[in-house]
Amino acid sequence: MNTSRIDIANMVLMVLAAMAAYVLPFEVFLFSYAVLGPLHYLTEISWLHQRGYFTTGKKDYYWLLIPCIILTIVSLVYMLKDTAGFNRAYEWMHGVIGPRGFSITQALIFGTFAGSLALVWLKDWVYKAIFLMAAFLVGFALMHEKPFIYIFGIFLPTLIHVFIFTGLFILYGALKNKSKTGYASLAVFVLCALSFFVWQPVFGFYSVSPKAQQALISSGFIQLNEAIIQLFNLGQYTREMVFQSPEGLGIMRFIAFAYTYHYLNWFSKTEVIKWHQVPRARLAAVVAIWLASVALYAYDYYVGLLALYFLSMLHVLLEFPLNYRSIIGIVEESAILMGWRKPVGAKKRKG
Repeated sequence: MNTSRIDIANMVLMVLAAMAAYVLPFEVFLFSYAVLGPLHYLTEISWLHQRGYFTTGKKDYYWLLIPCIILTIVSLVYMLKDTAGFNRAYEWMHGVIGPRGFSITQALIFGTFAGSLALVWLKDWVYKAIFLMAAFLVGFALMHEKPFIYIFGIFLPTLIHVFIFTGLFILYGALKNKSKTGYASLAVFVLCALSFFVWQPVFGFYSVSPKAQQALISSGFIQLNEAIIQLFNLGQYTREMVFQSPEGLGIMRFIAFAYTYHYLNWFSKTEVIKWHQVPRARLAAVVAIWLASVALYAYDYYVGLLALYFLSMLHVLLEFPLNYRSIIGIVEESAILMGWRKPVGAKKRKG
């Protein structure tokens, strides 16, 4: 399949994802996250591993793995603080790191994100270590600041990951392939996203099912809706606004579209990036873990979220070096397009 056909297929997927998000915003998001999400985590982590995580050192991924382990432990203890067996762990951690210490999560996310630049830019491990340590120190210094919490505690591992970085991948592909259909797909992607804030219908036949409401609340994802409402001053946050108002439905449609297409985009590029070309034993393990994950979500959405929390965060953090590679690629391809630099391998004219 050539790039033009993939671009056209992706435009179709964008429109289908947008249509589904318009009709069943909450259910589409919850389904995509529970069914498509785990398969995406597993296959992308496997693919990143085969490509050395796009870093300059073989063991650089430890700088992403270790913070993710700490982040997961802190987050799970906080989420389970009212559960028997975890309340003591919460009280102990609360005593050690202080009442606001659970903000350490956004400090760790910032440290891995900022520090990932060193993993793709520097080769000497000493300089990498200095850069990363500095990044984590900055994260700890700023972790209680409200803008910092919004960006790195809420939006970076969610909407920035699934929407902004997906858009950058589309742009990079269009620039690299000099593809008109690639630019068209980026335009469709942006237009689909904007449509949810321009057209906010309330369909009389639709009401959010109690099960979907409970899943969104218990999983904590409703905090993302709340953050968007508060950040953009869309009104007084209430659960009725989230589940019933035109603004609340528009926000949820955007979230559902962003997540659903993010996953579909990954699977649509199978023949290009060849993430499926792995040893059979690994592929069998991926399928087995995926089926178990879906079963957990079907049993109890909150249980599924807890069980998959580490994998979901790990795939976000491990992708940071690739995000930087894409941004660097966009800058380089744009410079070539503007005539500011020559393509790699271009022959110099003889004077």
